[in-house]
Amino acid sequence: MFSVLRLVPWGEVIRNAPKVAEGAKDLWGKVSGRPAAPPPPPVDDKVQGQLQAEAHAIAKLRSELQAIGTAVAELQAQMLAATELINDLADQNAQLVQGVETLRRRLAWLAGAAVLLGGAAVAALLLLRG
Repeated sequence: MFSVLRLVPWGEVIRNAPKVAEGAKDLWGKVSGRPAAPPPPPVDDKVQGQLQAEAHAIAKLRSELQAIGTAVAELQAQMLAATELINDLADQNAQLVQGVETLRRRLAWLAGAAVLLGGAAVAALLLLRG
């Protein structure tokens, strides 16, 4: 043990002692002027784990809520487009029904005209023969 003490360069230790003391005084002056920060309250590992799990769950829920909001917006846009399409199809259907009704009337008129012309043709043939 004494052999270890002989290896220490005591001359340098003594020469640097005033510098070390001055540095210690400066450090003490800087630190002692500040109020000591209160130590943080101890957090139990179990509580810390629960807090982290809850934070993870909240982040996951926020992510899911954002995805649901996006899906709802897309569904609303699709519903609006489908409503416009249904409205256009209903208008076209009304036009088709009106067109079919017009054609039915014309067909009835043409059928009546054909019957009259047929009757006139038969009468003309009978008059010419007879």
